[in-house]
Amino acid sequence: MRVFSKSTLRDFYEKHEDCKEQLLTWYKVTSKANWKNFNDVKKYFNSVDCVRDSLLVFNIKGNNYRLVVDFNFKFQWAFITFIGTHADYDKKKL
Repeated sequence: MRVFSKSTLRDFYEKHEDCKEQLLTWYKVTSKANWKNFNDVKKYFNSVDCVRDSLLVFNIKGNNYRLVVDFNFKFQWAFITFIGTHADYDKKKL
């Protein structure tokens, strides 16, 4: 799976170092994955939720942060659309 873009994660964990390890783990697992659908993702990340179609929300650092990713399973692309605190996520309209 090709993740767009790692720099988004890096920019975030440089400001929020308490989630660096979890974001790097998410990136490592996702970039090596060959997922075909939401159920494949759910096998690796039990707390992931599907909010619509292929837009998935990951809980990071005990649900302190949210990572929203739009997956294109056919082309094996993962586009990070949002990363922020849970409070910021609640303000966002998906």
